[in-house]
Amino acid sequence: MKIGYLGPRATFCEIAVRTAFPEGELAAFRTIPECMDAVVEQQVDFAVVPLENALEGSVNITLDYLTQEVQIPIVGEITLPIKQHLMVHPDNALNWQNVTKIYSHSHAIAQCHKFLHKHYKGVPNEAVSSTAAAAKLILENPGLNAAAIANELAAQEYGLTIVKRDIHDFDYNHTRFVVLSVNNLDFQLMSGASHYKTTLMVTLPSDQAGSLHQVLSAFAWRKINLSKIESRPMKTGIGNYFFIIDVEMKLDEVLIPGAIAELEALGCGVTLLGSYPKLNVKLD
Repeated sequence: MKIGYLGPRATFCEIAVRTAFPEGELAAFRTIPECMDAVVEQQVDFAVVPLENALEGSVNITLDYLTQEVQIPIVGEITLPIKQHLMVHPDNALNWQNVTKIYSHSHAIAQCHKFLHKHYKGVPNEAVSSTAAAAKLILENPGLNAAAIANELAAQEYGLTIVKRDIHDFDYNHTRFVVLSVNNLDFQLMSGASHYKTTLMVTLPSDQAGSLHQVLSAFAWRKINLSKIESRPMKTGIGNYFFIIDVEMKLDEVLIPGAIAELEALGCGVTLLGSYPKLNVKLD
């Protein structure tokens, strides 16, 4: 089994993949679209990409590429706690409080804003493609006297010294990763995931007052619990949006199909993006 993920090595995405697919062959991809394309072209059996962070919100490139560029079923979800650490090159371990620049992914920098403001006020931050890329940059440039914000796997992978642990501003920081596959593969059997959810993409009929209220009512009177509803631009003009709706239940034969039929009768377009098991990862 070959699993593609957003690289480089030692990203949070790799931690999620290693947890869900401990026996799988891993393949890192440079970007989220490249990772998704690899599934379509069947270079890999699964692709795992980030979808949402508890602090920073949705990963828009994942949502947009999944809904507008490729059609890949969501077959699973992995929720991973995010722990950010400050790390430096071993040569600079004794001088870590005087670093002149801090590198990381833009989301990681935002997640550690309070720590950086308190301890490194005035020290410039520079965003790179991933936390692992930041760690790799520090390894390759010991003369910079800079630091990276990344995870423990990145410190191990790139031989860096963690000088301050758990610098994230909020303890409950998690990222949701979606597992994508064009093959009929059982993520529940492979990962042990149990709880199910269903994700729908809904477009509203144009110029119809109260249509969003009618959409929500189709779920409400059936007592179907929605955990999330989010709008995304259709990229066809100002004010044109579609909605991503997460339903907290497995696709059944009555309730969800009934809601979909009601929405279509109202003139909505409905696309099933997936009905899939969720795996919640716990890290020590």
